[in-house]
Amino acid sequence: YGGMGLDFSYNIAVAEELGNIRCAGIPMAIGVQAGMATPALTRFGSHELKKQFLVPTIAGDFVACLGISEAGAGSDVANIKTTAVRKGDEYVINGGKMWITSGSQADWMCLLANTNEGPPHRNKSLICLPMNLPGIHVAKKIDKLGMRSSDTAQIFFEDVRVPCRNLIGEEGKGFTYQMLQFQEERLWGVATALTPMENIIHETIDYTRQRKVFGQPVLHNQTVHFRLAELATEVELLRSLLHRAVALYVEGNDVTKFASMAKLKAGRLTREVTDSCLQFWGGMGFTSDVLVSRFYRDLRLVSIGGGTDETMLSIICKYMDILPRK
Repeated sequence: YGGMGLDFSYNIAVAEELGNIRCAGIPMAIGVQAGMATPALTRFGSHELKKQFLVPTIAGDFVACLGISEAGAGSDVANIKTTAVRKGDEYVINGGKMWITSGSQADWMCLLANTNEGPPHRNKSLICLPMNLPGIHVAKKIDKLGMRSSDTAQIFFEDVRVPCRNLIGEEGKGFTYQMLQFQEERLWGVATALTPMENIIHETIDYTRQRKVFGQPVLHNQTVHFRLAELATEVELLRSLLHRAVALYVEGNDVTKFASMAKLKAGRLTREVTDSCLQFWGGMGFTSDVLVSRFYRDLRLVSIGGGTDETMLSIICKYMDILPRK
């Protein structure tokens, strides 16, 4: 379908390298295209759907977005309210989606909607939804704290009709398919955070080496250079966890637990690195002129998007069998 036929480890290699871009919005947008909106289509979609949507997406002719979150259901995916009711050979879609990356410019959406009234984990389906259909309303581009180069939209659906052949895989399997997509999304998010953290640490070392306070470089304070050494160690530990998870995933294993652990650690560590390093920049760190202040804003999303820290902890607890039993 126009791709290179490489395994997922190459996605992660690219994601780490994209971290050298001096904002996080561009790697995130590429990640939506490469590892968030398309894995289920690639794995479970029909040949016809892949020709219609996957080929132009890989070629870069189509922009894709992922329609999961809603105003009342962010990390709580099972609680989404958007419906796709089958009428003849079409689904009629009503509802809305919130916080949709690339939503203002997307050509199609990988949409998660309720297609029957069954249990919440078995009543959802993924549908390839062209974004130029009547009844789709892009309400607004959301003004955000960070990731400001990435458009994020609120979208409403009013009696949107889409052919039933646009269903990805089997009806009712959408929740399961999306949980699989989340593995790649979370691993991509971790990978794109590693290089920015490294770069922030190194730029902080350079700045504190030349910035003098009370007659000596800031870096010469043991508190400063010890803290930077600790942070660099934490980044390398996170990289090792990521690479272990990716290796297991490439071998065909379920890496939900490790992906969740890595996502949790990445969210917390990005906050720790950016906050500590910004402090060492002093007043300059509070300006928009330096990289650390941008990533202080941009990387705050890592603990929220793709599942909050609290959601990751719940998943980890489930896989460790330490949740209270009913």
